[in-house]
Amino acid sequence: MYDIAIVGGGPAGLTAAIYAVRANKKVLVLESVACGGQIINTSKIDNYPAAPGITGLEFGQTLQKQAEDLGAEIEFENVEKISHDSKSNLIITEDDQYKAKAVILANGTEPRKLNLDNEEKFTGFGVSYCATCDGGFYNGKTVAVNGGGNSALHEALYLSGIAEKVFLIHRRESFRGSEDLVKKVRAAKNIELILNSTIVALNGDRRLQSITVDHGGKTEEISLDGLFVSIGRIPKAKDLIDGLKVDESGYVIATENCETNISGIFVAGDVRKKDLRQLVTATSDGAIAATAALNYLAE
Repeated sequence: MYDIAIVGGGPAGLTAAIYAVRANKKVLVLESVACGGQIINTSKIDNYPAAPGITGLEFGQTLQKQAEDLGAEIEFENVEKISHDSKSNLIITEDDQYKAKAVILANGTEPRKLNLDNEEKFTGFGVSYCATCDGGFYNGKTVAVNGGGNSALHEALYLSGIAEKVFLIHRRESFRGSEDLVKKVRAAKNIELILNSTIVALNGDRRLQSITVDHGGKTEEISLDGLFVSIGRIPKAKDLIDGLKVDESGYVIATENCETNISGIFVAGDVRKKDLRQLVTATSDGAIAATAALNYLAE
């Protein structure tokens, strides 16, 4: 029996683990892919206090080591369901089951798909959702990024240092991302903007060879080697626990203390309904959720 089980090993989850183990609690972190969350896909972090220029990967690895050194247990398993009662929580993964007195949901979001034919077929064969993960395969080649937020702008800038040519495709005239990133993208010589446009087809045989883009009713086929989709994220917590209160988009509704509508279940990070989803707010959530869980255990 663990005191606190944390679903998700991103900045929110690992910060919660650090706070909980420092309170001498037995803590388990369950992470499905890799510790660090989506921040590991950021080439450089400039907006986190006292850590200018650190890479997302370095930040994630350092945070993981800190949590483990303090005593947190980390298992790489995908959580499928959480069964809750008044005494404990049963966390069911693909391979095992764990019990915990309190649970913190910090499992973040997953990439939103284009929902086009061939998308699943070409995933890993020309279609990717992570430039930092797969960008190295496209050295000197032609790629495209689809999206208009900060993540898409980061991906385009990162790929501009690897690929020969980067198309940045966005459905609107203006970007949703920060102005400083927009300026850097516009200044990059090998990034070409394709605005007011949407991708309507993915073409190829065994792998992606081109995309069809719709410019307000006029279509164009663009030959390329890779497409990086960055059109938003989908929260992953709503189906884990029966009765968990979420908003219309699936984000978990919680108090300022990160308490959900279910006693003993807390939430932290991007999966929580809030206005600002940034690294600094994720770590803040982690500290708040852990403190709330400790108070719950004390009661």
